Amino acid sequence: MLKQTAHLLLLAVSGLLLSPAFVYAAEAGSDGGNYKLGLALAAGLGMGIAALGGALGQGKAAHAALEGMARNPEASGKLFVPMILCLVFVESLVLFTFAICFILQGKI
Repeated sequence: MLKQTAHLLLLAVSGLLLSPAFVYAAEAGSDGGNYKLGLALAAGLGMGIAALGGALGQGKAAHAALEGMARNPEASGKLFVPMILCLVFVESLVLFTFAICFILQGKI
């Protein structure tokens, strides 16, 4: 699992580093094709990484809260609200990323 995560992280970082290269290369050219390609890659990678990161974060938060509730059922009322708040904050970051990606898609 750790090896797969490391490979995925390397792929995501390399994708993030290559997207601005397409955008800067397009500014030097006159046709604008590379610029649109860079925006499309940035929007697509942004959505994928946001969904992946949000899913991993929500999974870890839900796992920890449910494990705490299973170990101490009397504390389930105290753990429920912080768990929901944590899930809301993680999801709001994903939604902000989606909004930015849709703005980038509008420029293509």
